[in-house]
Amino acid sequence: MAELGVSGVQYSGEKFPNARIIVAEDSNVFTSMISTRLKELFELEVEICRTFEDLQVANEMADEPITLAVSNINLPGADNGEALEYLVDCNVPTIVFTGTLSEAARDRLLKKDIVDYVLKDNIFAVDMLAEAIYRFLTNHRHHVLIVDDSITARTLLTSRLKRYNFRVSSAEDGAKALQILKSSPDIGLVVTDYNMPDIDGFELTRRIRGARGSHELRIIGVSSSTSRLLSAKFLKVGGNDFMLRPFIDEEFYCRVNQNLDTLVQIQASQKRIPA
Repeated sequence: MAELGVSGVQYSGEKFPNARIIVAEDSNVFTSMISTRLKELFELEVEICRTFEDLQVANEMADEPITLAVSNINLPGADNGEALEYLVDCNVPTIVFTGTLSEAARDRLLKKDIVDYVLKDNIFAVDMLAEAIYRFLTNHRHHVLIVDDSITARTLLTSRLKRYNFRVSSAEDGAKALQILKSSPDIGLVVTDYNMPDIDGFELTRRIRGARGSHELRIIGVSSSTSRLLSAKFLKVGGNDFMLRPFIDEEFYCRVNQNLDTLVQIQASQKRIPA
């Protein structure tokens, strides 16, 4: 039977034999817990780096590139965040696993384009880390369409999703979005702005729903408007979720995950129903 993660992601029991995961952490307790849990869930054998020197050797001396690094902010030999800087400079996708994180430190982390961060401050920390790793290893299966007439907004959301390893397409208006959807039936999520010329977010949602239901594709509406009616209107025309700008990375990623988790669970349940 499939196992559910702490946030609702459904593990399928699959293994990841080709994934190379580095854990840069000097705590014996956490390295043991992480190794055991990833082995149990995915049969993943992780490489432990307890010092900055270990991390450099693991990255530079191995033939296979690192798929994903899990790193504490500080390591022996890198007491001021040098290990994390090193990973980012080497373009290694990284999840930060840390005990504490102030608001200012969180802002600095996200500016480094890390994949995600997980706090060690609760009993579910290792399970949450395992879930974040699983999502990174499987997000490439999800194709997301961003629709916004602002190139700045499209670029920002696209970069956020690509950081998490999603496949992303983008459209500058509703007409282009409909063309992309017609040629890309694998798109499972649309994130659309409301205020666009010709075909606004409401009309785009209506037209999408004329062809594909919520069991096939999820729609998140976004807007900078202060109108509290927008969310209700989006939901009424077939949207699944709505967000007001400006929103933070964590909120956006959680909403995306929740909608895709729901889609996966609906499709899995449909496969179990006898014809």
